[in-house]
Amino acid sequence: MNLKKTTIFRVRQRLHETDMVSDRPRSGRPTQRQDRNLVRNHMNNRFLLASASSRHTRERNNQRISANTVRRRLSTSGLRARCPYIGPILTQSLRHQRTLWAQEHAACDRIQWRQVVFSDEPRFCIDHADGHVHLWRKSGERYQANCVREHDREAQRGHTHY
Repeated sequence: MNLKKTTIFRVRQRLHETDMVSDRPRSGRPTQRQDRNLVRNHMNNRFLLASASSRHTRERNNQRISANTVRRRLSTSGLRARCPYIGPILTQSLRHQRTLWAQEHAACDRIQWRQVVFSDEPRFCIDHADGHVHLWRKSGERYQANCVREHDREAQRGHTHY
């Protein structure tokens, strides 16, 4: 057979322990198909956590892929974990209205702006975690609708001051 005695011993021992002579499953890097699926899932759901994605992604031999592996694979494809822009999703009509407002007030001088009150009230977050929310996006996608975490403007208007 032209094999070493240790090889025959290990195969025999494996047969005795597992009733199989084939290699045991071991971890490995994700395939290109898995990479494409990871990227597609994170492009469809930008706020999907890498740890959640790793729980649902399996390797060829049905073992879990670690969250760090998911992060590396997404980073290789150009996606980065970033804090989302929090604000209203700007539709075409909202963009047009904001542009008109800016054009109307472009000629205002310092005296007129001194009459504007800028408040520094404390901020209370009711509808999302404060700060540690990330999304996966490419460079230049900050204001795209699926990369914006919309805040509830009506809830902010109705809050009570004490």
